[in-house]
Amino acid sequence: MKRRDFFATSALLGASIPLGITPLMSSCSNSEKGVGEHFSPEQLGIHSFVPKAPDGKAIKAALVGCGDRGTGAAFNFLNAGNDLAIVALGDLFADRLEGCREKLAKEKNNVVEDNMCFLGFDAIDKVLALDIDLVLICTPTHFHPQHLKAAVAANKHVFMEKPAAVDPSGIRMVMVAARQAEAAGLTIVTGNQRRHSRDYWEAYIQIKNGAIGDVLSATAHWNQGAWWNKAKRAEWSDMEYNIRNWFNIKWLSGDHLLDQGIHNIDIATWFTGMLPVKAVGYGGRARRLTGDIFDFFSVDYRYGNNKRMMATARQIDGCDNNVSESIMGTKGVLFTDGGIRIENYNGEVLWKYDYEANPMNNPYDQEHIHLVESIRLNKKLNQAEALANSTMVAILGREAAYTGKAITWDEIMASDLRYGPTEYALGPLPDYAEGVAPIPGRTPGSAL
Repeated sequence: MKRRDFFATSALLGASIPLGITPLMSSCSNSEKGVGEHFSPEQLGIHSFVPKAPDGKAIKAALVGCGDRGTGAAFNFLNAGNDLAIVALGDLFADRLEGCREKLAKEKNNVVEDNMCFLGFDAIDKVLALDIDLVLICTPTHFHPQHLKAAVAANKHVFMEKPAAVDPSGIRMVMVAARQAEAAGLTIVTGNQRRHSRDYWEAYIQIKNGAIGDVLSATAHWNQGAWWNKAKRAEWSDMEYNIRNWFNIKWLSGDHLLDQGIHNIDIATWFTGMLPVKAVGYGGRARRLTGDIFDFFSVDYRYGNNKRMMATARQIDGCDNNVSESIMGTKGVLFTDGGIRIENYNGEVLWKYDYEANPMNNPYDQEHIHLVESIRLNKKLNQAEALANSTMVAILGREAAYTGKAITWDEIMASDLRYGPTEYALGPLPDYAEGVAPIPGRTPGSAL
């Protein structure tokens, strides 16, 4: 892959693309319905939050991507209700597939037959050719757009882990697939589980009904210690190493501002109803042991009417940890650290979620309950476009940090920036350089 100039590409393609992102609101307040009027939870589309999905048609699902998160998603699906089964598995590596298969059989009494296990980059195609209702896409993020596109073309319902993609090219593919799924009446639930958590939903209703007044700004933070990594083994090719260590490889994960920071950015995007006009950011690599991604980010997002969001992400041991969001308005602030609540500017609590009176399901299970409920009750639920919006906000911030430049929303949407190879085989990746991360002020926005 050749390095390509991000800004030159954007200028050549123009300021926008014809596909169009569904516009979000410029602010959230009860002024949208008139003073004194309120949105009901039903008008806002609140989920049912039942503890189990309703009984109905048996649902046969396949899992593609059998690592820890994929195995966890399979368990969450099986926990969601009755008459649910994982009937097929797909992965690139036999050890990961067999490990998942063994856990499903031992812990969930879910047996996957030999002839329903598929290995290779084309495992997704083999799985989608089967008589299944649903596919769980839990592969590294780079593959999400391709796999979602194939699943929708095969007329399958989808659970797709976050983020939506690693680059603008992938985002546009997801947006197209989302519209096609909508037309076909397919359900797509995505792995931003906060959108399936009752405390967040109750807070969203409060904000939409004016509890904090008009939105002014927001924060989104995922700051934690060092995350997992895998050192390369002598028997692994470059491609195998990259995929086994995918979280630390930018063409596969999109960096941790996407993979983990997306949770907080998604909440800010959902609650404020805003998309940024531009972003300026910085970041770097200080202590990460493998791969080619950063270990810290700080991004200043600018919105219309002089509104702002500060997003940070860090994975360094020995530092302050903070995984939270806040939304600031003219009358108060929503906080999500230490229990979700709204306070005024004197520190008085105006509202808080009552966890004792309203205990919640594990949101990882709850998102699959909503998935099954949507399919069985024919309830419209397609979250792909919302995840694409939030992921593009994260991509905008990442590229601003990588380049050290101010980048506008129109520029990032117009860019054909793409990370990763175009052909997939277990072998060398001559353009990959271990430990070589982007250098702000020097990196123009590039592929491998």
